[in-house]
Order: sequence, then structure tokens, then C-alpha cells
Amino acid sequence: MLRIYNSLTRRKEEFIPIESGKVRMYVCGMTVYDLCHVGHARVMVVFDMVVRYLRASGFEVIYVRNITDIDDKIIHRANERGESIHTLTARYIQALHEDEASLQILPPDREPRATESMEAILAMVRQLLDQGYAYQGENGDIYYDVSHFEGYGALSGRHLEDLRAGERVQVNEAKTDPLDFVLWKAAKPGEPAWESPWGPGRPGWHIECSAMSIQELGTHFDIHGGGQDLQFPHHENEIAQSEAATGGKFVNYWMHNGFVRLNDEKMSKSLGNFFTVREVLEHYHPEVLRYFILSSHYRSPLNYTKQQLDTAKAAMTRLYTALRGIPRGEDRASAQGLSWEFTDGGDPFVLRFREAMDDDFNTPEALALLNEVRHVLNRAREAGDTEKGQSLAGLLRSLGSILGLLAHEPEQFLRDPRQMAVVSDTAKTTVLSLASQTNTEEAVLSHDGIEQLVAQRTVARKNKDWAEADRIRGILKDQGITLEDTAAGTLWRRG
Repeated sequence: MLRIYNSLTRRKEEFIPIESGKVRMYVCGMTVYDLCHVGHARVMVVFDMVVRYLRASGFEVIYVRNITDIDDKIIHRANERGESIHTLTARYIQALHEDEASLQILPPDREPRATESMEAILAMVRQLLDQGYAYQGENGDIYYDVSHFEGYGALSGRHLEDLRAGERVQVNEAKTDPLDFVLWKAAKPGEPAWESPWGPGRPGWHIECSAMSIQELGTHFDIHGGGQDLQFPHHENEIAQSEAATGGKFVNYWMHNGFVRLNDEKMSKSLGNFFTVREVLEHYHPEVLRYFILSSHYRSPLNYTKQQLDTAKAAMTRLYTALRGIPRGEDRASAQGLSWEFTDGGDPFVLRFREAMDDDFNTPEALALLNEVRHVLNRAREAGDTEKGQSLAGLLRSLGSILGLLAHEPEQFLRDPRQMAVVSDTAKTTVLSLASQTNTEEAVLSHDGIEQLVAQRTVARKNKDWAEADRIRGILKDQGITLEDTAAGTLWRRG
């Protein structure tokens, strides 16, 4: 029985979909004015994991994640760089999709953009005006009247008066209550605008997500997700305007992932203390970053440190090493974790994996279970039990795929240059000397250079020249290369 922590009720609840066997889920996506950072990656990985597990459990899932492609920050960045908004957003949307693919994040089923949803946005603003929940200020902006919505503050757990205490009305605004928020902004010189019954303008941020989610999933759907920073005011405002417009409940389960923190501060672009996904992937394999994100429960803060990433790298290396040399058989899950419906109900590992994931997607426990499977697999290999080893390897890949892990062949992962440990100055000197002997120019050995040294060591071993074999092993070790002598020959990996 899957239980999800509902941010609205602040407790874990049994998950019961509106329509049996089907799940409709919306997640707030990127505002595309810059590259994705690790905080964005956490949102994408977390809800990709949720979708994978729901599908693996037999649910038919419609997953919607929007793109905000019109916003104050986008306009400012485009003006700053002297380019059109379309050029700016198109570039960062492409970068978003590339980062998403690197991290093995499945594309959402639908990816609406604010600029392509203007008809739905205008219709909702008109509804709110007609029903008395909105008004037009003297400056031409349309505002939502928070005082007219009885349940405002339920998601954040705060009362209206407490919320008002920390707010103030800007001099250039025409709203009557400091908590009122803009639905439609009157056009300003030099800004993009769309025609509306209230004159040219553009939407406010909050109305975009309400209109897009209802457009794609209907007025009442199962799960709405996003980062913890969106709980107030963005999601609070979504509930107010959506339920006022439709007259019914908006979302059954609200899910929020915790912050990524760096030096005890939330990682964010506004604070300038962020690492982009691309910066991290220069040094770490994408599955290492994904493992790192899943190693903390999605609702907990995630502390970004090199030590934590190195720990994740070591864990992924152990998992892939356990699978090394075992042919990929008929795994019980597809490579994307979409087809397996936990049919092997009697397997104790499967039962425990389900138990962990059914407890509000407890990925730290699920990862611990993967490492237990790895340990048993290694014992089977040591005992020469090929059949059991093959079965456990298939199970490990299957469970891993539900988390978006172990999608590569072991050699591909283990020989990735990013797996290499930091090379010391002494090691660099040794390799530069070796380079002159092997007619290479690289201070860090290439794949072919490593293969050449491994072949030379194999010859030395055959000739019982143990000193030369040990010398070559030492050179490779200094380069972060680990050798494993097996009956089938010498295997190597980085790190």
C-alpha cells in the first residue's frame, strides 16, 4: 500500500487515485533563463523516480511538467544580453532537455509552455473576474482578491493576518491587500504582450501553472509536485485561483522535495551559490549525481559536498563491479523501468524494496536494499554459482532501473574518465615519462593507452617477469586505474 506525505494535510496518507489504476501528475518545471543547477536536477530526478515507481507498480501515469517561458527574469536576461526572448528561451529549453537526457530522466508525457497556453490563461482570468475573485487596479493589472477565498493559507499552514504581517504594497502597485497577487500584467514599453479584454499584457506567474495543469489534466487531478520553495506563495496561490475558478477541489496530494544546500544555504541562482548540472558532470558520471540525489529522502535537505559525491561514486562503482562479466539476460524490467509490475511477489528483496518505496518513496532504504543484493551476488560469484549470480544480477538491474540507475554496461561505466581518482603530481610525472616511451602525449592515459599497458603487463605475467608486471600495475594505480585478474583475462576500471 503506497503512502505519500501530503504537504496539505502534513501527514502520510494512503494513495488512492481518482480513477482506479490511473494517475495524473503535474510538476512545476523550469523558468528558462539560465542553465539547470543541482537544485533543479533534484526536482527532475525526484519526480522522475516517482513516475518510474508508479508505472512499475502498474499505474498508467500521465506526467505533465511545464516550462515557464515568459517571466520578469526572462525579460530582464534577454534585455541584458540584447537578444529576443524566443532566442533566449529556445536555447535554454534545448539545454534543459540535454541535461534531462544526461541524467536519464524520462521526458514528461506533456510539456506545455506558458506562451503556448495563452487562451487557457485568459479564460481563467475571465472566470475569476466574473465570479468576483479578481479586480482590475488603477494601473491596469488584474489582481486576485485573497480575502474572498476562505481556505487561503491552508497549504502553508498560516493564517491571513500572520501572512499579511510580513507583506507590504509596493508604491507602483494598485492592489488593495498586500497578499493580493497579479493575474494579468498590463503591457509596459519594450515588453512582450498579448491581446486581452483588458488591454495588451502578459500573465502573472501563478496563473500560468493553474491554467496549464487544468488544460492538460482537468480541474481535479491526483498529484501536484515541486520544490519546497514553491509551497508558498506559488502553490498556495494556485489552489486559491484554481478552486475559485472551478468551484471544486484542485489536487488530492501535494508533494514537495527539500532544498539542496551549500554551506548551510539554499542553493539558488538568486544567491549565486549554485553549481550547474553541466559543471558537476564534468567531474562525475550522471548516474553518480543521480545516486547522490536519491541517497537522501526527497523531503529532507540535501547537503552538496564533494565528499558526498565521492561517496555516491564509490557506491555506484561497487554496484557496477558486481555486475561485471555477467551477461545481460532477460531482466524483469525494461531499461527505463516501465514494464515490470512486481510480478515476483515472493522474492524477499522485491518485497522489501516495495516496502521501502511504498513508505513515501524512501529511496535511501531502497538503495541500501540494492547494496544487499550486490553483497549476495558477490558471494554467489565467489562460490561459482553461475545460475544464482545471473538471477541476482537481473534482479539488481531491475530494481536499479526503477530508480533510473544501472542503465549502462559495467565496462562503459567503470572505464568512464570521470571515474578516475585525482592524479597526484608524482603520478603525472610517471605518466609523462611513460608517454614518451609509448609515443603518446597525454599526461592522463587514454582508453587505448591503458589497454596497451594492460597488454604489456599480460605479456610480462606470461614471461613470469613479476617485477615488470608490478611496475605497470603501479603506474596504472597512480592513474586511478584498478586491475582485476580473472580467468578470462585482466579487467580494468577507473577509480
